[in-house]
Amino acid sequence: MSTTLTDDERLRRWRLVLGGGEAEGTGRALTGTDAAMDGALTALYDRKGQGDDRTGRDRSAGLGASAPSVARWLGDIRTYFPSSVVQVMQRDAIDRLGLATLLLEPEMLEAVEPDVHLVGTLLSLGRAMPETTRETARAVVRKVVDELEKRLAGRTRAALTGALDRSARISRPRHRDIDWDRTIRANLRNYLPEHRTVVPERLVGHGRASRGVRKEVVLCVDQSGSMAASVVHAAVFGAVLASMRSLATRLVVFDTSVVDLTDRLDDPVDVLFGTRLGGGTDINRALAHCQSKITRPADTVVVLVSDLYEGGIRDEMLKRVAAMKASGVQFVALLALSDEGAPAYDRDHAAALAALGVPAFACTPDLFPEIMAAALEKRPLPIPEA
Repeated sequence: MSTTLTDDERLRRWRLVLGGGEAEGTGRALTGTDAAMDGALTALYDRKGQGDDRTGRDRSAGLGASAPSVARWLGDIRTYFPSSVVQVMQRDAIDRLGLATLLLEPEMLEAVEPDVHLVGTLLSLGRAMPETTRETARAVVRKVVDELEKRLAGRTRAALTGALDRSARISRPRHRDIDWDRTIRANLRNYLPEHRTVVPERLVGHGRASRGVRKEVVLCVDQSGSMAASVVHAAVFGAVLASMRSLATRLVVFDTSVVDLTDRLDDPVDVLFGTRLGGGTDINRALAHCQSKITRPADTVVVLVSDLYEGGIRDEMLKRVAAMKASGVQFVALLALSDEGAPAYDRDHAAALAALGVPAFACTPDLFPEIMAAALEKRPLPIPEA
């Protein structure tokens, strides 16, 4: 149902968008909540150098440098705007006004709206975070992780359980391992109406391997600064995959060094605080570590999450990918694992991987279960359109 705006409401909205002064031309005065909203927007988006509309002097509006004033501003925007807008404004405040270091103060963290990007900023502060702030930061990260798990865990387990069941089916099962329901459905075209029966030309069943670990998954995640959101999502997915008994899951993060965080997968918050965002990138070294841990290539999926800006040995990296594929490994290359789409990435390396049969593409968290299910079943990946 469409709603027709009155002229006054239309002027009000334009006044909030344009920010006031004679140049905006609405002549609309703001009072009460509207004035408070305008003040919160002005503090962030009216910067020096724009000039005062009446005098020509530079404006000096801003949030100031003190944690109390910023904390008050954070409280204001949470009062006047929906959480999705608050998250954007927080991100802009950190990027435009350099407020990241203020997040080291507990009172600041208690005022923010937790989201994936804020978690990335906190992780990038790393060792600069004092112990007095660390517990508050963990609580913020925990809230975001819990929300992501609630959103993603159920459908991930469902998609992968189905894929593992299908990948474990065999065409010549023993009698006790025959799946009669699937066998009948697979042979309906062989129904003989005169005999009222189905001729089971193809038997469908499960092998003994279905009772234990059937597949191995290696998540190899670039922790350079641009990959922050991907690291957060990879930690959550790593914990979900590790909770499935039929999967053996390994999580490796890297920059120029390699850290194996598999032993922390029972808690994605511990995983995230074990990362170190920023620094260079050595994909070849990280893949060498992953390759050394593979014991059953034909039953292994390796997922590389990276923007492919390789600081190591390019040719060795490509040879390593080719060798893993030749041994039977299912190799998946994701330029990002986030809702933002593909970041800047090395197109030459992406093309080189594609020539090896490994297309590189950005993947949203909602699509990741389908990507993993296809990889586990060794069928074509549902690659999103660019």
